[in-house]
Formats: sequence, C-alpha cells, structure tokens
Amino acid sequence: MEIGIEWLTVLMFGSLTVFLLAGLPLAFLTGGLGVIFLVVFGDLSMIHILPSRIFPFMTQYQLSALPLFLFMAAILERAGLIDALFNVVYKLLGGLKGGLASSTIVGSTILAAMVGVVGATEVTMGIIALPAMLRRRYSPELACGCILAGGSLGILIPPSVMAILIALVVGLSIGELFVGAVFPGLLLAGIYILYITVRCYINPQMGPALPLEERVDFREKLRLLRGIIAPLTLVFLVLGIIFTGVATPVEAAGIGTFGALFVMGLHRRLTWVAIREAALMTVKYTVMVLWIIFGASIFVGFYIVQGGTDFVGNTLLGLGLGPYGILVVMMVLLVILGMFLDWVGIMFLALPIFAPIVNSLAWDGVLGLPGVAPDEVLIWFGVVYMLNMQMSFLSPPFGYALFYLKSVAGRDVSMGTIYRSAIPFLGLQATALAICVIFPEIILWLPRQLYE
Repeated sequence: MEIGIEWLTVLMFGSLTVFLLAGLPLAFLTGGLGVIFLVVFGDLSMIHILPSRIFPFMTQYQLSALPLFLFMAAILERAGLIDALFNVVYKLLGGLKGGLASSTIVGSTILAAMVGVVGATEVTMGIIALPAMLRRRYSPELACGCILAGGSLGILIPPSVMAILIALVVGLSIGELFVGAVFPGLLLAGIYILYITVRCYINPQMGPALPLEERVDFREKLRLLRGIIAPLTLVFLVLGIIFTGVATPVEAAGIGTFGALFVMGLHRRLTWVAIREAALMTVKYTVMVLWIIFGASIFVGFYIVQGGTDFVGNTLLGLGLGPYGILVVMMVLLVILGMFLDWVGIMFLALPIFAPIVNSLAWDGVLGLPGVAPDEVLIWFGVVYMLNMQMSFLSPPFGYALFYLKSVAGRDVSMGTIYRSAIPFLGLQATALAICVIFPEIILWLPRQLYE
C-alpha cells in the first residue's frame, strides 16, 4: 500500500503515542508496530529489515560492557558503600550552610562514577539523604531538588550506561564519549553546589549548618575517609585505564567487576545471596534495554528506509532557524519526549534520526566563538544529548526521576513539592547545556588531548 511520508509519520508516531498512553510496554509496542507497518506499507522484501536491524546489536562486542558495568554497580551497592559514602561526605561538609545538600551532590557525583544508573542513585539517595535533611529542618524543596539533580548525574558521569548505548547507535568510541562527558559532568555538579551555597547563605533557614555537637574533628574525618578508599580507588582504576587507552571499555568493565567483588569481600559483604541479587538485577535491566533496542530499531529502521530522515531533516531546515536554532528545536522535542518515555526508548527512536541531520550541518560557532570541527560533531552532540536527557528526567509531569524519589519519600513529601523542587534545577541544567553548546571545547578539549 502506497502512502506519503507525511501521513506515515503521523500514523506511526500517532499510534505509538496512543498505545503508550494506554499503558502498553514500549519494548514490545515499538517492535510490534514496526512489523505491522512494514507488512502493511512495505513489501515482502522489506521483511529482511528485521534480522538486518537486530543481528548487528546481538553481535556487537562493545555492548558486553553494559551488563558488566551494571553488575559492578549492583555489587558496590550491595556492599553497603553508598551509606558509608554519604556519611563521610556529609560529615566533611555538614558544617557549611547547605552542607548536607552540597554533600548530596558530591556523593551523587562519586556514586554516578560507581553506578552509572539513574534509578539506583535517586532511590538510594532518597532513602539516605532526604530524611537526614528533613530532620535538620532543610527546606523540603531544596532537599528534594538536590537529590533529583544529583541522581541524574549518572547519565553523564562515566561509566554512564547511556554513553555506552549512544556510542553504539552513532558509531563512536565509548572511551571518547566517556572522556568528553567528564568536564560537563563536573561543571554541572559545580553549578548545583554554587546554587545551593548561595541560596543557603542568603537564606540560612533553607539549609542550616550541622549543630556543633554533630560535627567531627580532623582526625575523625581522616578515619572516615579510610572506609571509602577502596571503592574510590576502583573507580579511578577503571576510568583511568579507559582514558589512557590501556584497556578497552569492555576489558575495563571486566576488571571493575572483579574489583567490585574484591571490595565487597573487604567489607565482609561477599555472600552468595548478595551475588545472586546483583546478578538478577543485572539480567533484568540488560534484558529490558535489549528488548527496547530490538523493538525501536525495527520501528525506526522502517521509518528511515521510507525516507523519514530526509523528511525530518527537510522539515527542520525549512524552519529557517540555522543549525543552532535546529538544535534548540531538537532539544525541546527531547525534553517533551522525556515527559512520557524512558531514556532508552527516546534514544533509539530519536537519535538515529537526529544524529545524521546534526552531522550534516556546519557548526561555525555563536557570538564569534570557535565552532565544532566536522570530525568532532558527533562526540559533541553525543554529550549535548546526554545533558539534554538529564532535563527530561526532571521534567514534570512524568519525568522518571520525580517518581523514583516519590517512591521512597513517603507521605511527608507531596508530589507537588517534588514538582516545584525540580524547576530551579531544570533551569541550572538548561544553563549548563547552553554553556556546552556555546563553548564546545568544554566537551572536546580532553578527548583531543588523550586520543590524538
């Protein structure tokens, strides 16, 4: 059956939206719709698109880094290191106004380098940090906001699971994408801490300092630091051998997994029950991601074969906004998608369409500043995309981080409070995103130093 690309776009994405709102699971929905549209509007020869889209992912060696990093994260979580980490950081910074909120950001940044999964960080920090701040009369909105923002750093800080999948979809080096995300991740964490500190010094009631009787002396701080030396050493080892090129991300993930088991043993938590729970979590998350990959690749693959990329590209170019205006439109669309879909689904639906368009445009810079060289566009866009996905996690009404936090916040914190707490941090994320677009060297300088 013949159909124009305009009506095909409306039918495909309209039906996807309707069925998602009806509650059907994304992984099976995209694959099922892809097959239906392929049969109805394609021809029998197009049936070969199914194995041709799926098989390359099944045989992709770099994808094996995903379950290994997930297993490493699950082991470290079950070793009880997250509680110890937050305890150390908040004892170090608690004497400052807003110190507990700032320590939540610092702890989340370190935790992101250990875990790389947003849901785990949001839930864990919600259980540990939120009650601690509320007991000390912190503003509920500031307490919730710093947990939402800090937890989403797992998208950006290596070893980010999202970076692994972006590299596979776009055809980039995982190591380069990891390295490119380091400075933007630290920049974002720094902006959060600066905002918290300024607000709490202007209005100390928002985040009072710890009482004198709860503070610890220098010797006690050193003693507390000893408890997290092993996990921090493991994180620096894994990331160091990736950044220096000593090992591939897959090999580094294997070393990290072995190291996590060793650290778990040091903390006397290495049991068969803990290993079994970590393995089950890894299998569930990996299978979920793979099913979404398979389904979305069929759906988007058929749309691309029918001329979808050219249609979207011509539509965006027809707006007459220029490259940076088109990028803004893409970013807005991604935030809107983030209100309804999880990040894996958004990536495999949007990135195969957006990346070729971005790669075809000239990025000559704005405000007279340096732009992006053609061979570095995809690395820059990959990190910008990850920054943008952080915004989608916090976007009301259906941002995933909002519901992760609500699941552990209890009755003391309303959904309205969580929504309001996200707004200022969304503004900070948009600020960091704009800075990395205007000053692309924040992303590109470190990969250039290490890989050229």
